[in-house]
Amino acid sequence: MLVLTRKRSEKIHIGDNIVIKVIKSGRNSVKIGIEAPDNVRVLRAELYEARSESTALETEGVEETAAAVVASEDTDEPYHRSKLNLSLVAVS
Repeated sequence: MLVLTRKRSEKIHIGDNIVIKVIKSGRNSVKIGIEAPDNVRVLRAELYEARSESTALETEGVEETAAAVVASEDTDEPYHRSKLNLSLVAVS
């Protein structure tokens, strides 16, 4: 992990298209601004972790359902998880 010290209004560049700017710092917190392209998702860690846990649970349920459907079909070919094309859609 790279650790940097920055003062108010100072910036950090990540690559060519991401800029992090210190907006305000206080006793127990730091307010930062992040400039990034629209295709780069920026999430707070607690939201990212909650979303990852939720997605893992949804994926597990979808895979189990898909396995049951595939196993119930009349085929001579054995079931392989890698042959399924599963798509998940997040609903907010």
